[in-house]
Amino acid sequence: MFSKACEYGIRAVIYIAANSNEGRRVSLKAIAKHIDSPEAFTAKILQILVRHNIINSVRGINGGFEIEKQNLDVILLADIVKAIDGDQIYKRCGLGLHACSEAHPCPVHYQFVTIKNGLRTLLETTNLKTLALEVNSGLSFLKI
Repeated sequence: MFSKACEYGIRAVIYIAANSNEGRRVSLKAIAKHIDSPEAFTAKILQILVRHNIINSVRGINGGFEIEKQNLDVILLADIVKAIDGDQIYKRCGLGLHACSEAHPCPVHYQFVTIKNGLRTLLETTNLKTLALEVNSGLSFLKI
């Protein structure tokens, strides 16, 4: 459903959020290792997220990536998806057809609309603080 870049981006941001919630910055190397992503690919994804003001990059000896604590409540999963994949996830046909619509539906159009609406609700109501707290408490995991 998400591109590979978006999957890595979501995982990276959750990892950064979990560390930022504990007052720590994390390095590119640590992020890539923790989310099982190639370092160069992770760097490109993180650049996109910095440009969209989702994460901060701090240079220097104590540098790394972070998210300001007050922003953990307001950054939503939808912000990450939009920054990396755009809003096409809400518009794509469930079967990958180019001309699927209400006027010209594919065989799964109406069922897939329900799935897309549920996904939109999930992405637009889930903030980073919630996800960071779940990771920090051990209720959820980024790496198995």
